[in-house]
Amino acid sequence: MTSNHMPTSDRLRHLLTLEDLGRERILALLDRAAELRAQFRAGTLPPLLAGRTVVNLFFEPSTRTRTSFELAARRLGALVVNFDIASSSTSKGETLEDTLATLEAMDADAFVVRHKENGTPARLAAHARRAAVLNAGDGNHAHPTQGLLDLLTMRDRKGRIEGLTVTICGDIRHSRVARSDVHGLAALGAGEIRLCGPAALLPDAGEFPQCRSLEDFDAAIEGADVVVMLRLQKERMERLAFDETTYFARYGLDAKRLARARPDAVVMHPGPMNRGVEIASDVADGAQSAVLEQVGNGVFARMAALETLLRG
Repeated sequence: MTSNHMPTSDRLRHLLTLEDLGRERILALLDRAAELRAQFRAGTLPPLLAGRTVVNLFFEPSTRTRTSFELAARRLGALVVNFDIASSSTSKGETLEDTLATLEAMDADAFVVRHKENGTPARLAAHARRAAVLNAGDGNHAHPTQGLLDLLTMRDRKGRIEGLTVTICGDIRHSRVARSDVHGLAALGAGEIRLCGPAALLPDAGEFPQCRSLEDFDAAIEGADVVVMLRLQKERMERLAFDETTYFARYGLDAKRLARARPDAVVMHPGPMNRGVEIASDVADGAQSAVLEQVGNGVFARMAALETLLRG
């Protein structure tokens, strides 16, 4: 499978998913993110992407991810264009492929694409003549830079990924974050990956043969090194047989439940958080929480991705 549209050379052309990206490439991206972070904090980061143009194509709203990509590109010295979808030609019937071709003709070097439909970034990557395409989240399919920043944060806190027991809890079925985390964790040799949630929110049997699915959160969190909580969208709640209070009682992460994990377990959440629904405030803001570290690492992971694609 050439899910990242890799040419015959060893250069990574696009970043569409972590699936099949491979251990070495993922580690190289994490190591580069750590190097760029160190340079930025030391004030020694050169404008590595000076003269390059990065276009943010966000077809669904996401202030956090768009801002993170914009900061990443600007810190590397690139020009950033935030494409206004609402007033663009796509709202007048122009195809996405024609929009991309038009912007590429203006010498855009990279497109950061977020879309509600699975496969849209890959579709655009197939039509890109020269520019790189980065998937900033498509449907429930993939969110590779979120996967990278999660892996970077886990490695910062635990010193390794290999052998870790990682529990991911919440709406796994509809989560592109969960899928990218699973692909990255599996590639880097995590010990056990546990997926937990109500039956209606768990993935189809067989989708993740490398994972263990559980409906009992107390069992899923027992002895875990890392606990990743996923946001529960309000519209999904209507499909469940219980309300937010019951959901929190069964699947919310509070201090008592966290005590079942390892004493040095790391708590993570891709945000935005629903406090009191999937996570208690004292846990979200507690010493074991790495939520804000994830946000900070997101910029450096995206810097590494942009630089790798545009500089080779």
